[in-house]
Amino acid sequence: MGSATIDMLIAAGLLGAVLGSFYNVVIARLPAMLARDWQQQAEQLLELPDSTAAEPRFNLVVPRSRCPHCQSAVAARDNIPLLSFALLRGRCRHCRGAISWRYPAVELASAALAAAVVWQFGLTGNALFALGLVGISLILLAIDAEHQLLPDALTLGLLWLGLIANLDGRFAASGDAIVGAVAGYGALWLLFWAVKWLTGRDAMGYGDFKYLAAIGAWFGLEGVLVGLLIAATLGSLVGIGGRLCGALGRYQEVAFGPYLAIAAVILLFFQPLLSSWLWGGLGG
Repeated sequence: MGSATIDMLIAAGLLGAVLGSFYNVVIARLPAMLARDWQQQAEQLLELPDSTAAEPRFNLVVPRSRCPHCQSAVAARDNIPLLSFALLRGRCRHCRGAISWRYPAVELASAALAAAVVWQFGLTGNALFALGLVGISLILLAIDAEHQLLPDALTLGLLWLGLIANLDGRFAASGDAIVGAVAGYGALWLLFWAVKWLTGRDAMGYGDFKYLAAIGAWFGLEGVLVGLLIAATLGSLVGIGGRLCGALGRYQEVAFGPYLAIAAVILLFFQPLLSSWLWGGLGG
C-alpha cells in the first residue's frame, strides 16, 4: 500500500479526470479511424478509387470536437472534465441536444481509478504502469460495449506494456508473464474452436484472445485463470439477467471485452487477495 497523502490523491483524481477526457476522444474517434483505414485498404486491394481522398483529416487531434446533433464546435470552456457536463446539465450549449452520459462516466471512472492507483502504489514506477493498464482497459471497455470491437493497437499495446513492466517482475515474474500471455491467448483460441466445432457459431472474436493474453502478460498464469473466472462469471450473470428481463435475445451476441476489462482492473488491485481466497495461490 502506497503512502499517499490527501493532496496526492486529489491531484491524482484531477489528472485522472483530464486523462478520462482524452480517453473519450479515443473511444469516439478510433473506431471511425479504423473503419476509414479498412475502407482504404479494401479499395486498394480491389484497385478502386480512394473514396476518402477528398475527406478532411480525421485523427485523435483534428478536427475539433463537435456536437453530434448540430455540429457546433465544442469550446474549451465546455470541455472541462466533469464540470462542463454538470454546468451544461448534460446538454449542448447551442442546440440543447443531449450529451452522452458516457463522457462523464469515463472521466469519473478514470479519476477514481487514478486515485486508487496512487493509494495502492504511491508515486512509483508501478503506478505509471498501472495507470496505463486502467486507462487502456477503460477505453477497451467502452469501445467493445459500443462497437463490439477490440482494436489490436490497444490489446497488443497492453500486452507489450505488461511484458515490459514484468521485465523487473513488477506484477508477475518475467517467465510467468510470458507463460501467462501464451496461455491467455491459447485458452480462448481453444474455446473458440471447440464451440465452433460443436455449434457452428463463433463464440467470441480474436480481440478477446489478445485481451486475455494481455492479462496473462500482466498477471501471469494465475492471473489468466482468475481473470477468466471473473469475466466469465460477470458475463454469465449479465447475460442471464438480460435474457430474463427480455433485454437480450436468445442468440444475441454480448461483448466479452468489458468483462475482461473489469477483470484486469480487479486483478491489479486484488490479485493476491483473490488467489488466496480461491486456492491459496498457485505454487505458493
